[in-house]
Amino acid sequence: MLSVFCAPARYVQGRHASASLGEEMKKLGLEGPVLIVAGGHAESFLSETWKKTFSGNGYTYKSIRFKGECSTAEINRCKAAAKDMSARVIIGAGGGKVLDTARAVASELDLPVVNCPSLASSDAPCSALSVLYTEDGQFQEYKFYKRNPDLVLVDTSLIARGPARLLVAGMGDALATWFEAKTVKDACKKNQLGGKTTISAEALAYLCYETLINDGEAALHAVRQQTVTPALERLVEANTLLSGLGFESGGLAVAHSVHNGLTCIPETHNYYHGEKVAFGLLVQLVLEGKESSLIEEVLQFSSSVGLPISLQDLGIYKLSKESCMVIAERASAPGETAHNEPFEINAEMLADAIRTADSIGTSFKALYSPDKSEACLALS
Repeated sequence: MLSVFCAPARYVQGRHASASLGEEMKKLGLEGPVLIVAGGHAESFLSETWKKTFSGNGYTYKSIRFKGECSTAEINRCKAAAKDMSARVIIGAGGGKVLDTARAVASELDLPVVNCPSLASSDAPCSALSVLYTEDGQFQEYKFYKRNPDLVLVDTSLIARGPARLLVAGMGDALATWFEAKTVKDACKKNQLGGKTTISAEALAYLCYETLINDGEAALHAVRQQTVTPALERLVEANTLLSGLGFESGGLAVAHSVHNGLTCIPETHNYYHGEKVAFGLLVQLVLEGKESSLIEEVLQFSSSVGLPISLQDLGIYKLSKESCMVIAERASAPGETAHNEPFEINAEMLADAIRTADSIGTSFKALYSPDKSEACLALS
């Protein structure tokens, strides 16, 4: 098996980076017209900046408001808009689902794509894949593309003005990166590119974890004050670049499969991708039989920034055996990344790990939560 590593052609990050968007595109030889698939947060803050940066660099452009779900219908709607204006480059500006949609449109039209995340809420911006959902929010499939984005431009002054919860959700997605990549490597399984993990991907995944532990809390304080600090810059890079390279070139395992299973439960639909991945990581650690000190380290970090550590934290106040098996069966379906573990996986094993992880997280909250009366609401 050959080792395979991938990355975007160019990564740009910093305060007010959006003002340089047109210039950065010009450096790469990208030509207009430009279609922007835009989330509401990005459009409200950047519409005037886009006028200046594109007109100053000779680009004509049009923006289309994203409708909320990376689905086949939404991809087709945006693709039709791109065709109508004869777009020659697609820009995604917004959260992870916006960027996933933009990448899908660009791939189907064989056009360059630029990702401009308005939030550090997932590791989607740097990747060569999209996660597709049904119209009602259930995981549908992964779509893989032949190349990574041509440009990823991250404006930390914009991210500092975003909701703190979404930064935390990005930490949840990034938190699993090192553990999943290590599992894939140790099991001699394929990464998301169909190849062997490189030592570069492994190192970047571990640096991602170290950065979260060192800078996560400080970065969260910065976003709560809408300020850009060195800790926020490092944390944004971890959520976006390090996790993006680490998950794709390192690989995924149980944590992301459990996320996919959780999307089958309606109560979880109000929770973000990274929030569900964070709980999925606890399930993975339990399933792999990791030592209690490591699990406690993950619990401590997750609690410090507000990531879910129990099913109750994801809106599931009482999980029936039937619902647990629905999650476990979806998470262990053929082709799922749960099968990247170094041992055979089945739904019964996953169901047991889900319940055990929930019990561990609930007990942890009972011991360490300031409001112990609320933390002690254990699930049967």
